[in-house]
Order: sequence, then structure tokens, then C-alpha cells
Amino acid sequence: MGILNKEAVKRAEKAIKNFDENLSLIVLSSSARTANDAAKTLKCEVGAIVKSLLFSTEDSFFLCLVSGDKRCSLNKLKKITGKKNLCMATPEEVKTQTGYTIGGVSPVGHLNSFKIFIDSSLNRFTNLYAAAGHPDCVFKIDYKNLKEITNSEEKEIIE
Repeated sequence: MGILNKEAVKRAEKAIKNFDENLSLIVLSSSARTANDAAKTLKCEVGAIVKSLLFSTEDSFFLCLVSGDKRCSLNKLKKITGKKNLCMATPEEVKTQTGYTIGGVSPVGHLNSFKIFIDSSLNRFTNLYAAAGHPDCVFKIDYKNLKEITNSEEKEIIE
């Protein structure tokens, strides 16, 4: 089965196309499991790779969209959300909440809905690349449209 026929990729693609018919998926010639891998394959700066990181609290989940060259700050997230018990979601939680496996978590097309924060440092780049449901599949988008397609709240969430 080709990458584009996988359920998770189709779900991401549907969300992307519903937003803008002109956006398209890019199947990479080598894995983009990490931001560094993706940047090498796409020949772009690692900061232009969008990391979609799921966090869990005692009663909720939320997704953070962070530049590939930055780290998400747990302390800032705790302040923003008002939650003390906050940690990275487990691989199982990521799969059940988003429908994606780690390395291919798209910022769109999730199984469940949760609050999404986007870090303002991503707006340094003209083009951003985000996973589309599989480690070898991405889509290109600009900051304004990424913020819009994800209905995310802009916050400073990096260390």
C-alpha cells in the first residue's frame, strides 16, 4: 500500500484540501521522522519544520506547534494552561487522541479535538513544512494559513 493510501495520510489530506485545494502533500524520498531529517530531505532550515507535540494534563490534551529548532517550555505551558500536572503525552495517547503515530503527527485531521497553541517563532519563515499523517509525508504552508487551518492560539511556548 502506498503512503498516500494510508488512512492517516488520507485524513490529513482531507483536512488540508478542505482548507485550500491548492495545498498538496509531498512524499519524501527519505524519512522525516525528526525535524533534522525532514530539513535535510527538503533542503530547508530545520526551524521551518513544524513539530506537532501533544501534551497531557489530568483531564485534557493539547497540541503545541513548535519550530524544529526550538524546544517547547513546560513551565510556559503550565502558566498558559493553569495546569500543574503537565507532561508529554505517551505514544499510545498520541495515537488515540490524534490518530497519528509519533513522527507523523499532523497539525490537522485529528480524531479528537483539543486546544492548539502555535509558537510565534514559526513566523520567521516564508514556508513551513508539517507532517501529513506519516513520517515520509509533509505539506507546505505559510504561518498565517497554518494558524488559520489549525484554529490555533498564538503563544510564546518555547524555552
